[in-house]
Amino acid sequence: MKKIILATAALALTGTMAFAEGKTIRMGTEGAYPPYNYLNDDGKIDGFEIELGNELCKRAELKCEWVTNEWDSIIPNLVSSNYDTIMAGMSITDERDEVIDFTQDYFPPTASAYVAASEGADLESGVVAAQTSTIQAGHIAASGAQLVEFATPEETVAAVRKGEADAVFADKDYLAPLVEASGGELMFVGPDVPLGGGIGMGLRESDAELKTKFDAAITAMKADGTLNTMLKKWFGDETATY
Repeated sequence: MKKIILATAALALTGTMAFAEGKTIRMGTEGAYPPYNYLNDDGKIDGFEIELGNELCKRAELKCEWVTNEWDSIIPNLVSSNYDTIMAGMSITDERDEVIDFTQDYFPPTASAYVAASEGADLESGVVAAQTSTIQAGHIAASGAQLVEFATPEETVAAVRKGEADAVFADKDYLAPLVEASGGELMFVGPDVPLGGGIGMGLRESDAELKTKFDAAITAMKADGTLNTMLKKWFGDETATY
């Protein structure tokens, strides 16, 4: 146990020293969750969080570069100092806040929703797909439905298309363009479900100075309206704003 604690402390100190020495801040994201973050046709990282993160770095006078990481190991790799922040559509929850720290939210709390291939999908006891290690997966696990987890959001939707799941449960903002583009193959079913405390940037607990810088930049973007403009650009005029 002591070895684990000492190793964790050493990693935390490494992250703090790297920032203090003015080295490049590495921004971790998934790259597979449009429109929050994704790889565009040129194979480059793109999306709402990439545009926002670049602007936050500019305002904080930091040099930043982007790193992609699979979702299921995105928090452990932050703690292990493989990058310095997480911007990956990550909802602020009490459970995650016990492991890492968060900035204030840069995306207001929004609804999660169910999508199915038919209106009669069984949401109470049927099979519901969700991405692993998400608040949606936790909600389904406690709901009485049969949870089936997948590593990527694309796989959760594919499970519905293939008939392997009765429905998928995910962020409504992620599902909405997929439903619209499906030509009626997919549809929203059941009520929206509010979960989480908004989306924030994850950081190591030891990086208080870095958190302060990003919090100040987020506050400034909220105050001058540029964050709301960015939210509407990526999510439409009906999206929640500050």
